[in-house]
Amino acid sequence: MNITLKIIIIGIGATLIMDIWAYLLSLFNIKSLDYRFVGRWLGHLTKGKFKHDKIFNTEPHPNELIIGWFTHYLIGISFTFLLFFIYGKNWFQAPTILPALVIGITTIVAPFFIMQPSFGFGIAASKLPNANIARFKSLVTHAIYGLGIYITTILLT
Repeated sequence: MNITLKIIIIGIGATLIMDIWAYLLSLFNIKSLDYRFVGRWLGHLTKGKFKHDKIFNTEPHPNELIIGWFTHYLIGISFTFLLFFIYGKNWFQAPTILPALVIGITTIVAPFFIMQPSFGFGIAASKLPNANIARFKSLVTHAIYGLGIYITTILLT
């Protein structure tokens, strides 16, 4: 299989595993990010608005849910390419769990320092009530994404 196609499939699989995790949490009324807010943020970004006071209060953008979900999977694929650039093609032929977890956990930088501040939540959710719980949930979710990279790669190998 072409390595580019393999990375795309692994990125989709890892993101899907992360979404299954979020769904399982929802069964216990534990909420995760609503991806329509990612779409809303991107929609307003095209109008020059990067940072919001609170993204919940920002005017909805047409198709924000579709844009948000598509972007979510595109980001998951992109982070899998990051694993390729750091660990190389050989990792995909003989995967080990540690590099996948390192990439998964490292990706926490994106929500902590880009998404959450842009949504009006502060750096690492500092403006949210129960910020430490939000941080922990993000950390676990990104570790699950890393685990998803590993599991999906094993299934393809």
